[in-house]
Amino acid sequence: MPQTESVASPPQAGRRQRKKQNTRDELAREALRLFILQGYDNTTVDQIADEVDVSQRTFFRYFASKEEVALSPITAIDEAFLAALEARPEHEYPLQAMRGSFHSVLQQVHSGALDGVDPALHMAMMQLIERTPGLLAQHLRRTEDMEDRLVEVIARREGIDPEADPRPRVLVATFGAIGRVATRVWFRRAEGDLQSITAELESCLSLLGPDLFGDWRSERAAPR
Repeated sequence: MPQTESVASPPQAGRRQRKKQNTRDELAREALRLFILQGYDNTTVDQIADEVDVSQRTFFRYFASKEEVALSPITAIDEAFLAALEARPEHEYPLQAMRGSFHSVLQQVHSGALDGVDPALHMAMMQLIERTPGLLAQHLRRTEDMEDRLVEVIARREGIDPEADPRPRVLVATFGAIGRVATRVWFRRAEGDLQSITAELESCLSLLGPDLFGDWRSERAAPR
């Protein structure tokens, strides 16, 4: 008696998953290309879907809105940054860990190894976000959510309560502010590459004093 499979075999499931990921990546890539070419506000979901030859309904299976697809590279970078921070050696000071995580993720972006992030499109989108009030507001709101998650990771690494000890929140806010300053300086200079924005960030980070660079676990650095 012939038997039928009620579930897909692993190879079939793997192919389906790859196809879904390819569709998502293509939608994101074409969306970013259109945003850069004709402006975010002038680009519709239907236009994005048409470029990939899928329906509007298919688009919304992968992205909840235009804003989500526009910010998808930043979301991918944020998630990679969190994962990298979780994996940093325990002996590193908090700012060392954040700095090392940043460099690790930036290298992935620069080499094209981070899924969902095309380096050239991402840099162009960063400039577009700065010029688009609606996208910038959404980006800043998501940045606040990301900072909350980073505070949790830092506090867990250091074994402290972020509600009682403000240093994790101060450090994350400072790191984020420096990132925004470096990005805006880079944007005004329009140098357009990852190396220049990295150099700008490092220049800003060098301005920080020992209270944030140092060992939080020592008695000297204990909160007053």
